[in-house]
Amino acid sequence: MKLTISEMARKSGVSVRTLHYYDEIGLLKPAEVADESGYRFYNEESMLRLQQILFYRELDFSLKEIARIMNASDYNVEEALKKQLELLMLKRDRIDRIIGLLAAQTKGDMKMSFKEFDMAEINEAKEKYAKETEDRWGTTDAYKESQKRTARYNKDDWQKITAEYEENLKAFAGMIGGNPESREAQELVAKWQGHISKYYYDCTREILAGLGQMYIADERFSKNMDKYAEGTAEFISKAIAAYCK
Repeated sequence: MKLTISEMARKSGVSVRTLHYYDEIGLLKPAEVADESGYRFYNEESMLRLQQILFYRELDFSLKEIARIMNASDYNVEEALKKQLELLMLKRDRIDRIIGLLAAQTKGDMKMSFKEFDMAEINEAKEKYAKETEDRWGTTDAYKESQKRTARYNKDDWQKITAEYEENLKAFAGMIGGNPESREAQELVAKWQGHISKYYYDCTREILAGLGQMYIADERFSKNMDKYAEGTAEFISKAIAAYCK
């Protein structure tokens, strides 16, 4: 599938002007931009990302918050859908309570109640989710640098970055059962650190040590890293711990 920006606008209901703006702020980059004409083209991945953005907008996240979440290096679509569903269900429950209150009043029950309008639960869940990605990072400076760099990457950049990441992950998976303190494992950790520093932010040993702990503490990381072999996340964590001593 290959859509022009006008076709993308018609299919999604999002204006061309808004799509241009999303491109400008690095939230939704076209899959391809024609060299001579400058025409923007979108594909299925673009549509999926736009749908994600619209889910967040429906939940009243600001564009700044959406960019912070979706541009994170560890953004996971499957996990995002679960969080969005959870938040939308909270929003639906609140609307149901308000409808129930209004329906009762149309039948003559004029009892004054304001608890149905309470947004505390929704806001708390949103704030927790919006800050979750940032909280997982070692420092605010590192997070800002990652946001700045990733906003410039295009489709080809992301394909290259992802390919390098997968290559390193497969290499770690192939070492399971070996010694995480071996020269080969330590060289791969250095390569892993270099990958992060090259594409996201300056990954110091202190930050790397924190990431190593997070890989086994956060099941989202463990699940993703173990896709090639069970125990990969744990092996990487141990290898990083040895490297950062």
